[in-house]
Amino acid sequence: MVKVHFRGSEIETPGKMTVRELMKSLGLNPQSVLAVVDGNLVSNETRLSDQGEIKLISVISGG
Repeated sequence: MVKVHFRGSEIETPGKMTVRELMKSLGLNPQSVLAVVDGNLVSNETRLSDQGEIKLISVISGG
């Protein structure tokens, strides 16, 4: 299981998927969320291990 931290919540989900697949399974737009694993920004194509943690951060833009 992967622990997902997003907007102050923590959920667990099965691992062995890419970051993009995880975001889609959570109903998130992969273009509007950044993924951080072990303090490092990772791409949407990064494959998650079955055990670990990921932090998802919403991208905010404006002008």
